Amino acid sequence: MGCCASCLSGTSSDYNTPDQETRRRQQAEAAERRQKENEGRGVKDPEGLKRKQQRKEELEKKAEQAGSQGGEGLRWQVG
Repeated sequence: MGCCASCLSGTSSDYNTPDQETRRRQQAEAAERRQKENEGRGVKDPEGLKRKQQRKEELEKKAEQAGSQGGEGLRWQVG
């Protein structure tokens, strides 16, 4: 039993904790890592998904630019 008591009698300098800024940075990095892992969960081809999203964004931008340049855009006819 003497072995257990000698292990627990360490000084507080043995347990160095990082300062608050370092700890915040580490927590932010861990959160970003978890978020990236969750985004890819259930996706067979993550690179393909990224390409599709980029194409979709480009098409939306082109449509937005064409709408602002064309003036009227689409016209509805009821009749």
